[in-house]
Amino acid sequence: MISEKELLALQNGSDVRGVAMEGVAGEPVTLSAETVNRIASAFVAFLAKKTGRRLEDLTIAVGTDSRLTAVALQNAALSAVLGCGAKALDCGMASTPAMFMAILFDETKADGSIMLTASHLPFNRNGMKFFTRDGGLEKAEIKTLLQLAVSCKPHVGQQDKAVSYDLISRYANHLQEKIRQGLQASEDAKPLSGMHIVVDAGNGAGGFFASRVLLPLGADITGSLYLEPDGRFPNHVPNPENEAAMAAIQGAVLQNRANLGLIFDTDVDRMSAVLPDGKEISRNALIAMMAAILAPEYPGGTIVTDSVTSDELTVFLEQELGLKHHRYMRGYKNVIDECIRLNQTGILSPLAIETSGHGALRENYYLDDGAYLAVKLLIAAARMHQSGKPLGTLIAKLGAPAESREFRLAIRAAGDAHAYGAAVLAAFAERAAAAGIPAAQPSYEGVRLLFPQGWALLRMSLHDPNMPLNVEGRTPGSLAVIVCQLKKFLTGFEDLDSSGLNRF
Repeated sequence: MISEKELLALQNGSDVRGVAMEGVAGEPVTLSAETVNRIASAFVAFLAKKTGRRLEDLTIAVGTDSRLTAVALQNAALSAVLGCGAKALDCGMASTPAMFMAILFDETKADGSIMLTASHLPFNRNGMKFFTRDGGLEKAEIKTLLQLAVSCKPHVGQQDKAVSYDLISRYANHLQEKIRQGLQASEDAKPLSGMHIVVDAGNGAGGFFASRVLLPLGADITGSLYLEPDGRFPNHVPNPENEAAMAAIQGAVLQNRANLGLIFDTDVDRMSAVLPDGKEISRNALIAMMAAILAPEYPGGTIVTDSVTSDELTVFLEQELGLKHHRYMRGYKNVIDECIRLNQTGILSPLAIETSGHGALRENYYLDDGAYLAVKLLIAAARMHQSGKPLGTLIAKLGAPAESREFRLAIRAAGDAHAYGAAVLAAFAERAAAAGIPAAQPSYEGVRLLFPQGWALLRMSLHDPNMPLNVEGRTPGSLAVIVCQLKKFLTGFEDLDSSGLNRF
């Protein structure tokens, strides 16, 4: 019997993650089929209460990414849904954004959905993401769900009563339609003819984008990488932020002389891109590119980003594009929720996006969707291709810091790591002020110090007992100058491991 403490330990912000299979020393299974069954049963009860509908009137869609434990855990979730008396829709392998769209598509009209994925985590992990008509569950709702699961017994339903539905094909057609609309192409047109686009799916669930979106629209996808699902992830981590992953798609673009490269994470809620010259469009550059694409449609709009974006991005957004930059907190749900809040208060905000590649558009239900970002990028790329202009010209005026570095300072104090981190932040800000180094205002996360040579942001990690410290310098050698001052502001905290600063 799994305890409440063990269940709550599975929470990872606004989703659930755990070790789903043996194979890594020292990592026992924490997310078993029974546990998934109980959590899925809790979601059925949660959804019935939220919607006010009877169990037998509820339809819940269940999908997976390419993980080795996908089928076993999906069967456990489907069994729970059916055993509770609700209807179950077996969507097979899908993407996380597609599972939300299962609620909206007329052909499915699910009341809620469950996606079994652990994003880019290693092969032995898996997890659960949940959607209602309002979008993904919030952090507090996940906690409620796990607390409900404590008292849920396993439910066993007849799995042959689950209705199978090829959701990813329906979703791919939806994306095709968006591209055709954006390029004002007819239903049978091939608006991407003449364009060579390579995709790296990292053996995750994103291979469909090449074969079921790009190819039917006329694109040449020769040279695409790792489109076949393989939960061992034998080639590289399916993560656009991974150096080996980015090197793979860069190599594919250059070797095949492609017009564009696209790379997705395992469940396709993140993406990055590569230009014909091999230059990566990720982090600040991806934010700038998406903002440049959206700027003509949303003049003066506010772009919500996470807290670690560069000052050069702010200059580009505000001075070159005429937009506003709202630097908020880390965590894709935090950024999305802030974008929603701004729009509800009358402040036009078309885009919420993290440097990690998580991005959500107001026009797309605020859905964290890497494939939809790729669609917007492809529409712009096709237009530029038709006019003979390189896509990179959209961000030609984006500057970049001369030097940047992230340090992770581990908190070794026993007890409440967040309380210890709060004390560190208070002293850090006070010491900086005494030294004449101002802090950015407002700051929604941590303390951002403004140096003549650049900036530094110290904050608490969202999930782990450490304090990330991001530092950027405007000129060569400036990073060392800033770090030297930062070390003085962090002296005396014996339970904060700042030794990494001494090696710089």
